[in-house]
Formats: sequence, structure tokens, C-alpha cells
Amino acid sequence: MKPLAITLGDAAGIGPEIILKAFRDAPDVLQGCFVAGDAAVLQRAAAWVPGLELALIRAPQESGALAPRTVPVLQVAALDGEAPVGRVSAAAGRLAGRCVSWAARAALRGEIAGLVTAPLHKEALAAAGAPYDGFPGHTELLQAEVAAFLGKSPAEVPVRMMLANEELRTVLVSIHVSLRQALDAVTQDNVLQTLRITHRALLPLLGRAPRIAVAGLNPHAGEGGLFGREEIEIIVPAMTQARAEGLDVHGPHAPDTVFMRARRGEFDVVVAMYHDQGLIPVKYLGVEQGVNVTLGLPLVRTSPDHGTAFDIAGTGKADASSLIEAVRMARRLAGGD
Repeated sequence: MKPLAITLGDAAGIGPEIILKAFRDAPDVLQGCFVAGDAAVLQRAAAWVPGLELALIRAPQESGALAPRTVPVLQVAALDGEAPVGRVSAAAGRLAGRCVSWAARAALRGEIAGLVTAPLHKEALAAAGAPYDGFPGHTELLQAEVAAFLGKSPAEVPVRMMLANEELRTVLVSIHVSLRQALDAVTQDNVLQTLRITHRALLPLLGRAPRIAVAGLNPHAGEGGLFGREEIEIIVPAMTQARAEGLDVHGPHAPDTVFMRARRGEFDVVVAMYHDQGLIPVKYLGVEQGVNVTLGLPLVRTSPDHGTAFDIAGTGKADASSLIEAVRMARRLAGGD
């Protein structure tokens, strides 16, 4: 299997620390991985994670030939300004964006098996200036990189976010938009597209058609139109078309109970109508095991399901568990063990 790139994330957050801890705590899982980032930033983080050596490599394939407790680093970008720990920094935003762009292009060229992205800070990305200030987060940045590589517009490369752990998977119709915009995004085309992307992504992972539950938008899934007609006029027609295409879809179900049913094993995944509806249940089960997966791209991308945690950055308290799970998931999606 080709190596996996772990992008640095925000230099002022916990990304560099959890990367080093992952190499320290799970060397077998991290075998064949390398860091796409800035060695100087990792060296600063090494003060909180002693006992590791950094090794500069010249190409991704060199990552598999190093001794244990050695972290391979491919220098793909460098800080071009100050990035104080625990504070929003334009320089850190630019560095994080450049690392993701490099890894996405390497994956598209077939040089790496995929990328695992350490957390970046959306405010820092916005402060970074063009082109990164045009992207709310990783998902949209990756979508733009893939579209440019394919010679398409971003709209022609639809993507979705899936958050998953051992107990629950959820895929979102809309991602990083306001709640008011998210309501407008619940269209028949967007719901149907989400169902198609979810089916295609999980089919090889499960080895069978996934059982997809669809959450309603309104309380009690609209209660037959008493609490809103989006289920009747938008969601059900999208599901009918999906079923005609052979997808195994169920619902729409009341959003306050469908996640419990999926957790009990009735469904393989829940399609949620907006960001918080889908992510709160998964994160409530514990961010330590959650993994963020981007669906719909011709590359593998996973990430921890937490953010930069500026409040504990530089204290040595960060937990690398979610990053380790993200590496495991990336290997599965890329066809590894």
C-alpha cells in the first residue's frame, strides 16, 4: 500500500501534538505514514511529546524505511509569520491550507494512498487570505482542489461529510452553512444526491448495499404535514427516486429517535438534513473514537472529529485517539488492512 500523508493542521492548535502522540502510541497503525508539514512546527510540539525523533524525508515512499519512534516529515511548506500557541494566526491558517493542498494534489497524482488531516481553525483559514479565505473548512478546500484537477467547477464535484465511530455513522445533506441556509439546502436534488453518494461510498466498505435511514427535517418527521411539509414534498420524492435506482433507504424517520435505532443496528447509516442534527449524536458518544470522512471525492480523506482545541494547545493534554482512528479508517478506505 502506498503511504498515507498526515497534514499538519493549525500550527497553533493541538494538531502537531496529536500527530506526534499518534506515532508514539500507535506505531503499528502509523507505519507507512508521514507528516506533510513543517519540521520546525513539529519540533516545537516535540517539547510536549518527548522521546521521538524527527526524520526529514525527500519523498513519501521513504516513510516506510525508518526506525520505530521516528516521525517522517516531508517539508511541504513553512510558517511565513508568527503562530503563537493557542491563538488565531493568519500564518498558521496559510500553512495548514498549503499542507492540505499539497496532499490533495499528491493523492490525485497517485503518489499517496490518501490523506488524514489534523484539525485546522476556520477563522485562521479565513484570515490566511486568498485562496484559503474562500473555504469554510477542509471539505470545501478539497472539493476545489479536485475540481481544478479534473477541469470542472466545484458544483460538478459534489461532496458530503460523514462522521463515524464504531456505533454510528451519519452523512449530512449540508455542511458549513448557517441554519437558515441549511433549511434552503434541503431540496429534492440535494437529498437524492446525498443518498447516492452515501450508497456509493459505503457499498465497498460494507461489501453490500448499506441500509440508509433518512432523518426528517421537522419534529416527528413532520407528523404527516402538521409540523411542516418538507418531508412530503421534498424528502419522500427523493427517497422514491433512490429506491427506483436500487438504494436501500428507509424513512423519513423522526430525527429524535432515528439515531438510537441506527446505533442498535437497524440501519448502517443515517442521512441527516443539516450539520448539528447529524453531528451532535455522534459526538455525544465520544470524540475520541469519531472520524470525519469526506465522501464523493476520487481520493481518501479522513480526519479526527474534533477541532484545534486552542484552550489546551501547548499543555501536553491533547488526546490522539481520534487521529489514530482516522488513520485506521483511511487504510480501510484505501484498501489496506
